[in-house]
Amino acid sequence: MYVVKSPLSDADLKTVSEALQGALVDLVDLALVAKQIHWNVVGPRFRSVHLQLDELVGSARTHSDTVAERASALGVSPDGRAATVAVGSGIDVTPEGWVDDTAAVQTIVDALGAVIGRMRERIAASGEPDPVSQDIFIQITADLEKQHWMFQAGNG
Repeated sequence: MYVVKSPLSDADLKTVSEALQGALVDLVDLALVAKQIHWNVVGPRFRSVHLQLDELVGSARTHSDTVAERASALGVSPDGRAATVAVGSGIDVTPEGWVDDTAAVQTIVDALGAVIGRMRERIAASGEPDPVSQDIFIQITADLEKQHWMFQAGNG
């Protein structure tokens, strides 16, 4: 079996691979949380929140693919399995059942805040060992912060 060899030192690869894997888990879970709320949101702002959640799901899925492919390019096997996501995510448990639009937006604001905080830690950790991965984390964080702002503005 062919194994991709990283140009990074073993120590740098360990740091970067942990950051990439953590980002992958958070982004997969963010997409799942947003989709779960998308299916269950109710209230006067249903349609706008429902559509905004779909945008977030698409963004999180695109970013998770970028992160997983970066890991693969460095010779690290990405792990987005459900069990791995369940134990490694930094997002709190999503409420069950119907969620009124204000609570739905707050749940997403909280989830985005958690992911953004962890992404900023990855930006700091990856700068020295791998500026390429750091750049990916910066781009993802910028997008998530924009989404965070837009959801917060929805709740006033």
